[in-house]
Amino acid sequence: MREFMAVTKALSDPNRVRILLALRRRELCVCQITELFGFVPSTMSKHLSILHQAGLILSRKAERWVYYRLPRREAPVVVRKAIVWVQKSVADTPEAGQDRKKLKQILKLDPKTICQRQLRR
Repeated sequence: MREFMAVTKALSDPNRVRILLALRRRELCVCQITELFGFVPSTMSKHLSILHQAGLILSRKAERWVYYRLPRREAPVVVRKAIVWVQKSVADTPEAGQDRKKLKQILKLDPKTICQRQLRR
């Protein structure tokens, strides 16, 4: 029950659902996710923390950079089913399409350049 409640809390915010969709096909650096949504770092950190606590995303650190991805088979069943449900339910919405287009442009940029630019803001 605890896992279920954490997942439902995490999915109660449309921005966190959009983050899950952005991670659908690839791992992303936190700076790429921040660039995609235009949030200040503290807001992005809060969203990522809630998703991470629910087990909906995993993180890894490489030097100074933090990368996020969706869990695979290692995730509890409730988490895997929730991710599939989100993807089937909202992946074809106009918002998701706009995010995909913007992310495609962001992926053409060097993540380190994006991160350094965000640090200067």
